[in-house]
Amino acid sequence: MSMNPQQPAPGPSGARPGDPEWQFHEQTNPSWMGHVHQQNYRPAPGHSGGSVVQVIPEAASTVAARPSSGVLALVLGGGVLAFVSLFLVVPFLLANTGVTGFVTGFVASLIPLGAVLFSVYLIDRWEPEPKRLLLFAFTWGAAVSIAVTLLIQPVFALAAPYSDEASFRDFMTTVQAPIVEEFAKSLGLLLLLLLARKNFDGPVDGVVFAFTIAGGFAFTENILYFGRAIAESSTPGTDLAQIFFLRGVMSPFAHAIFTGTTGLIMGFAARRWHPGVSVAAFVVGLIPAMVLHNRWNSMGQDFLAQYVLVQVPIFLLAVACIVMLRVAETRLTRQRLLEYSAAGWFTPAEVGMLATAGGRRQAVRWAGSYNRGPQMKDFVKAATRLAFTRQRILSGRDVLAHQQDELQQLRELVALRAAVGQ
Repeated sequence: MSMNPQQPAPGPSGARPGDPEWQFHEQTNPSWMGHVHQQNYRPAPGHSGGSVVQVIPEAASTVAARPSSGVLALVLGGGVLAFVSLFLVVPFLLANTGVTGFVTGFVASLIPLGAVLFSVYLIDRWEPEPKRLLLFAFTWGAAVSIAVTLLIQPVFALAAPYSDEASFRDFMTTVQAPIVEEFAKSLGLLLLLLLARKNFDGPVDGVVFAFTIAGGFAFTENILYFGRAIAESSTPGTDLAQIFFLRGVMSPFAHAIFTGTTGLIMGFAARRWHPGVSVAAFVVGLIPAMVLHNRWNSMGQDFLAQYVLVQVPIFLLAVACIVMLRVAETRLTRQRLLEYSAAGWFTPAEVGMLATAGGRRQAVRWAGSYNRGPQMKDFVKAATRLAFTRQRILSGRDVLAHQQDELQQLRELVALRAAVGQ
C-alpha cells in the first residue's frame, strides 16, 4: 500500500485543486452567462477571521456610498421628460376617447398591466433592480415613448402610399408601427445601458427593463383602444369586451415579447461594456423586435390559426428562455459566493442556503420564528448583490469602481449577519 495520499485528478488543463489554473477552470465559469476570461480573474478579498474593520478599513469604502451621477441624471431627466410628455399624450387620449372612454380604458388597462408587472416581479426576484430605475422604465414606456411615437408618426407617414385608404392603413399598421414604436421603446433601454450600466449588466436585466418599458407602452395604448371602443361604438359594451379579450387576455405580453428581444440582445452586449457595442446592440436588437411586431400586426383573416401556430409557440419559447436565464443566474450566484466562502466570508452552509430559492425561503422562515425575518431578507439580497458585483469585477470593466462597491457591500454583509444573529 502506498503511503502517499491519493492525488486528485487533474483538470482539463492538467492543473490540480489548489493550483491557480484549477481554480480558474473549475470555479470561474459555472455557466454560459458567467463566462470570464482568465486574464480578468481576481481572487476574492480574504477574511482572516478578525473584525471586518481590520480586514476592510472604513476609509476604503467611502467612495462606494456616493450616488451615481449617471443614474441621478437618468432618473431626473426621465422624470422631466415624462412630465412634459403628458402634455402631449393626455390631450391625444382625451381627444380620441372622451372623458368616459378615458376613465373606462384606464381602469380596464390596469388588468393586463398587472399581468406584465407581475411577470417582471417574478423574473427580477432573484436580483432585484433598483425601484427608481424600474420607475424610469415604466414612465418612459407609458409617456415618453408614446410622445416620441406621436411626434415621429406624421413624418413617417409621408412615405405611406395614398392610393387608397386600405393601403395607407396597412402601411401604417405593418410598417410604421413596428419601426417607430420599437425604436421609441428601446431608446429607453439604450439610455439605461449607457447611464446605469452597474444595474444593466446582463440579459436578465435587459429583459426586466424591456418588459417594464413595454408594459408601460401597452398600458397607454390599451387606454386608447379600450376608450375608443366606448366613444366610437353604438354597442360599447360588446366592442369593449371584444377588444379587451384580444388585447388583455390573448395578448397582454405582445409588446413585452417584442421589446424583450431587444433587451435580451442588449443585455448580452452589456456583459462586455463598451459604448460602441451598446449602440450596435441597440440597432441589432431592434430587428427581431420589429419583425415580431410586424408579424403580429400582419395577422388578418387567418388570425386564430396564426395565433395558435405562431404566436403561442413564440410565447412558450420566451418563457423557456427566461427560465434558462434564471437557472444560469442561480448557478452564477452560487459560484461567486463559493469564491467568497473560500476567502472566509461565508460558510458552505450559508452558500447552500443563499444559492437556491428553497434555501432562501427556509432561511427566512427560520429567521421569522425568531422575529428576524426582515433582517434575513436583507442579508439574502445583500449576498446576491455581492455575487453580481464580483461578476462585474471579473468581467474586467470598471474594475476599480466595482471593487469599491465590493468593499462597501462586504462591510454591510457582516453587519446584516450580526443583525440576524442578535
